Amino acid sequence: MKRTIFKWTLASLMIGFFGQQESIAQTKESQYNYKEAFNPIFYSNNGSPYRSASGKPGHQYWQNAASYDIKVSLNDQTHEVKGTVKISYTNNSPDELAFIWLQIEQNLFNQESIGQATVPLSNSRYGDAGSSFNGGYTLSNIKDQSGKELKNSINDTRMRIDLPTPLAANGGKTEFSLDFSYILPEYGADRTGILPTANGDIYAIAQWYPKVAVYDDVLGWNSLPYTGPGEFYMEYGDFNVEITAPANHIVVMGGELLNPQDVWTKDQLDRYNKAKDSDKTVLIRSESEVSNASSRPQKKTLTWKYRLENARDVAWASSKAFIIDAAKINLPSGKKSLALSAYPKESNGGNAWERSTEYTKASIEYYSKKWMEYPYPVAINVASNVGGMEYPAIVFCGNRAKAASLWGVTDHEFGHIWFPMIVGSNERLHAWMDEGFNTFINELSTEVFNKGEYNRPMGTKNSMTQVLMNPALEPVMTTPQGMKERNIGILAYYKPAFALRILRDEVLGAERFDNAFKKYIEYWAYKHPTPDDFFRTIENETGENLAWFWRGWFLNNWALDQAITDVHYPDLDPTKGAIISISNLEKMAMPVVIEATTVSGKKVRTKLPVEIWERNQSWRFLLNTTEKLTSVKIDPDGVYPDSNPENNSWKSK
Repeated sequence: MKRTIFKWTLASLMIGFFGQQESIAQTKESQYNYKEAFNPIFYSNNGSPYRSASGKPGHQYWQNAASYDIKVSLNDQTHEVKGTVKISYTNNSPDELAFIWLQIEQNLFNQESIGQATVPLSNSRYGDAGSSFNGGYTLSNIKDQSGKELKNSINDTRMRIDLPTPLAANGGKTEFSLDFSYILPEYGADRTGILPTANGDIYAIAQWYPKVAVYDDVLGWNSLPYTGPGEFYMEYGDFNVEITAPANHIVVMGGELLNPQDVWTKDQLDRYNKAKDSDKTVLIRSESEVSNASSRPQKKTLTWKYRLENARDVAWASSKAFIIDAAKINLPSGKKSLALSAYPKESNGGNAWERSTEYTKASIEYYSKKWMEYPYPVAINVASNVGGMEYPAIVFCGNRAKAASLWGVTDHEFGHIWFPMIVGSNERLHAWMDEGFNTFINELSTEVFNKGEYNRPMGTKNSMTQVLMNPALEPVMTTPQGMKERNIGILAYYKPAFALRILRDEVLGAERFDNAFKKYIEYWAYKHPTPDDFFRTIENETGENLAWFWRGWFLNNWALDQAITDVHYPDLDPTKGAIISISNLEKMAMPVVIEATTVSGKKVRTKLPVEIWERNQSWRFLLNTTEKLTSVKIDPDGVYPDSNPENNSWKSK
């Protein structure tokens, strides 16, 4: 490397120093502290055998496993879900476990629950403080594999089961079973519910069976109560589910249908099999058939049998009102999956749910090629009174959505297959690790869907600055329960997605970021990453120290304010270039893009790396031009979230 020698005189240093101070004095006092922004101490824990300092799972990484055998029935007269669950649990941790915590999330809808007590009087997605509905589980016959009753206690949405003998570490196994029943709420925190239609109710069934809480190396038992805003955190395992419903219903579940010959009519079975090999949507049950009794087997009830492997949850839907259509999903490996949509006649037509299967297929094919292959045998989209909610291999979307809104919610909910269904982060604590990541990949998907059919850029990217950088917001790394409900959409979805797009497009470059992000998915597929695991992976894969970025965007609610403070010419000679002085006035550090316009109309652009702020509140540099400048502008493309764009421009007098 060539060594450059700078010859500074004391006079030139003093002129530069005081000239800079005079320019800055014309603006507000800087709040920027480079020692804080670039503090090298970022991680509070070193790498461990469980979680490598590189961001990968450690060489002794472990997680427990839970598999479920469930037999359940739906009563469409009383809206009761009733069944038995057998849970097979494996303790891969290095600890003996004397007890097991279960999540019993339907207890949220009991009038005495913590969640009901914290629902505001109005305008809440998660419940209605004035509702008289009093739900929750009835649980009984809690027994081990020998049939012995197990001691247990229930606290809100949690149930503790005490084991007669501690479960051995490093592979100890146990089985236990219990009976459960509950009345389905009409509107269950926008995750489950009942939609009345002209041809019958649509039941969207989720949070419906008792499930084992996660025991991990971070917190031990993750047994926070379910109160609505925070979503879910579960172990992986296999699911065998038998659902008995009225025979005039069609039951769809995220999983492989094991007995299609028993539950479809002959014509429907033929169409179902045809759809598996069709790139075009195939109607399996048309709107005209819904009101025709012969479109369903002439029995009182039917039992639908499903299996889903290596998943963290299951959900299902049931209705006699369903129109059903489907098409083949082509996966990069050559395997196939099946996109299937279930919706009522009210959702059919007018560029609405008749395109749902097309959207589902396109979304999953894109993400499979871009990030990681879709793992499930089906992808089911259900029209319901749930605005948008995701589960492995099945999602619930608003029944009134159409056109861009239906594409958007479908693409978003199926994007969740990658975050958090494949990459199993703790949604109860870190909503941004699934909602924010998903919102980020949705933007990329929408840009390419059907040659940009629904891609509608809304002005410059920094137009959302006043919302995303509002000083009243909590930091992104706040639990959903700790955010004002009105802030969840910003902090869990849009701000982290905006941050990742800035990191990708402006800091690292698309290729570097995409490769690192793909590695994060690969490393943590079907595992439980923490925020540090994500941060470390991106840093190690790209070779960058990004503590300044994580600190500004995620740990704190910092603002950005880059300002031009002075423009002048060396020795008053514009042929020698222009010396431009800039300041960083708020606490966030970011790269700086500057564009100057010369008197002849020529555009001269330069990009300064974030490292200029590593030990400075202000900076000046020589822009190589040979003409006078008419204007200078910071962030000419409107990309960065500058909170005060008024000081981003300079014009000659």
